[in-house]
Amino acid sequence: MNKRLVTAALPYANGPIHIGHLVGYMQADFWVRWNKMNGQDCIYICGDDTHGTPIMIKARELGVTPEQFIAKSHAEHLKDFTDFGIEFDNYSSTNSEENRRLSEEFYIKMRDAGHTTVRPREQFWCDHDKMFLPDRFVKGVCPKCSSPDQYGDSCDKCGSTYAATDLKKPGCSICGAPPSLKASDTIAFKLSDFRDFLAKWVPEHAPEEVANKLGEWIDGDLLDWDISRDAPYFGFKIPGFDSKYFYVWLDAPIGYVSSTEQWCNSKEGKARGYTMDDYWKPVGAGGKDAEIYHFIGKDIIKFHCLFWPAMLKTAGRKLPTEIFVNGFLTVNGEKMSKSKGTFVSARTYLDNLDPQFLRYYFASKLNSQLQDIDLGLEDFANRVNSDLVGKITNLGSRGAQMLGKRLDGAMAKSLDVEGLALLTRSQARQKKIAEYFEARDFAKALGEVREMADEANKYFDEKAPWNLIKTDPEATRQVLTSTLNVFRLIAIDLKPILPQYSDKVAALFGEAPYKWADIQKVVLAGKVGEYQHLATRIEPKKIEDMVEASKEEVKKVTDTRSNPQAAAAATAGATAPTKAPAAAVDPGVLDIDTFNKVDLRIGKIIKAESIPEADKLLKLQIDLGPLGTRQVFAGIKAAYDPATLEGRLTVVVANLAPRKMKFGMSEGMVLAASDPAGGGGKDLFILSPDNGAKPGDRVK
Repeated sequence: MNKRLVTAALPYANGPIHIGHLVGYMQADFWVRWNKMNGQDCIYICGDDTHGTPIMIKARELGVTPEQFIAKSHAEHLKDFTDFGIEFDNYSSTNSEENRRLSEEFYIKMRDAGHTTVRPREQFWCDHDKMFLPDRFVKGVCPKCSSPDQYGDSCDKCGSTYAATDLKKPGCSICGAPPSLKASDTIAFKLSDFRDFLAKWVPEHAPEEVANKLGEWIDGDLLDWDISRDAPYFGFKIPGFDSKYFYVWLDAPIGYVSSTEQWCNSKEGKARGYTMDDYWKPVGAGGKDAEIYHFIGKDIIKFHCLFWPAMLKTAGRKLPTEIFVNGFLTVNGEKMSKSKGTFVSARTYLDNLDPQFLRYYFASKLNSQLQDIDLGLEDFANRVNSDLVGKITNLGSRGAQMLGKRLDGAMAKSLDVEGLALLTRSQARQKKIAEYFEARDFAKALGEVREMADEANKYFDEKAPWNLIKTDPEATRQVLTSTLNVFRLIAIDLKPILPQYSDKVAALFGEAPYKWADIQKVVLAGKVGEYQHLATRIEPKKIEDMVEASKEEVKKVTDTRSNPQAAAAATAGATAPTKAPAAAVDPGVLDIDTFNKVDLRIGKIIKAESIPEADKLLKLQIDLGPLGTRQVFAGIKAAYDPATLEGRLTVVVANLAPRKMKFGMSEGMVLAASDPAGGGGKDLFILSPDNGAKPGDRVK
């Protein structure tokens, strides 16, 4: 049996884990736990992705060093994963000495094999922020489909990839200013050298739908990949250059290798006698028969299925056995929304609901196909309450508590005829369940489990042990023993998905934590322990509280935008940022110094609503680009039908202190003008910017 190394995509250290992220990490965790309980030699590797301009900028805003910032993120990420029952054998950081050394090794082998080139290239430079702008720090109009507000490397609308300099109407996403072009040498990895290799490798190791999409790129323009970034930058310096750094996406996947090395050097790895080369050196070149599986989201297939295999081949390392790709998470059928409270952080969920509920629900939706999954909040509560609590947990609760209270907890020495037949049918399902787990068809595995529970509940209800005990206690003991044996079998099946739940059931029967081989055993004649709480119904109020808490989190972030200095102190316990922010201002009479601090931005009105109770106010939702979405109450009701405002650009005071009003919090001010002679408010008109302006642009 070959060793298995499983990796999950490295979460970026720039933000918290949210429930959408958890889909991939849980899916990998389910599979790893199945492997381990089935006797497979398997380890689960991950770590924080820590380099790049966003980390540098965020640390600067908070007044801390990048190292301090990523250390805090690392601790928070790992706690979130741990509290959700996601168990890594090693959780590392790409900002490690092992990763620096390996990144240099990969690069030198690329360079020495002639797969890199140094060439001058014009790049976008922001005069305001005094730095070259990475692709994701430039936004503009897609050169292919003309969709606005697209990043400098690819278009979310049409899927095209391009150079940032091809964007129409580009702008710096930090300050909004139009960038200029400035020449600098860049180092590029010649991906086109690997066209033939990738054309063969990708279809054999990636899902069919992914391979088909990648085939379009392989057959088309397989562009050289820029692997360098200019100072200032947080990352590893490139050997032979004074002010060039590895692009974050070069050293990020190498983090899989360095995290493996850290585990091999750990107490457990050393005890098992493993080395990094056992996993990452090709067989015949010092390596052994190890299998490598990557679990990733569909948004990063280009890096994992094109760049990464080419890098590994150049470095003489083992290539992935297979790449598993999951889709995105929607909530209530829609993209996760901050304003609706459905963009839920892992910690906000944990503060309100049991993590095993989300593990169960995701497992009930996940299969081996590349599909988006939906978290319907009402369906979530119904499925947990009906299946996990009402069908499965109810079996153990009724059976164990009745046996303990009425029959001294002693199990029967044999099963009744119907109970034996029930258990035999349940055991017969185990081969199929094992196949589903191995194939990552967790939804189908849970389908079998639910059918087992349905049959057991039907048997229990038909036998009516609450009546039978009045006349035949020993027959009742047999019924309860049969029911509990099926429940025990279900708990073994659930262990990859609900490990803590399963361990509590094992303790109930006085057994060690379950292995898959335990399905062959029938528990007779022993005594059950005292029943422990396993799962409680989800109350709708708990979900409502989670949604409201998520809205509050968004509001806190919005509030701190008007006072980044306070945000730094609250978030990081740090001193003021190195660059003083614009001060928040209150409405009223302004002196010239205060007026100069006003931050005017272009905003796009994405929603406008009338407030029936207010004579003058409209409630506006305004997109401010990189500053996010704000709620603003504007006294323009007499002049505008709300429907005519949606989609319009206007000018907003972006650093106005939030103000609580009767109808909610107002987080800015829309600029408007009127005839001095007066017109009862009907002559008001909001200021509109020139053509070409985009949300977030500064008004000067």
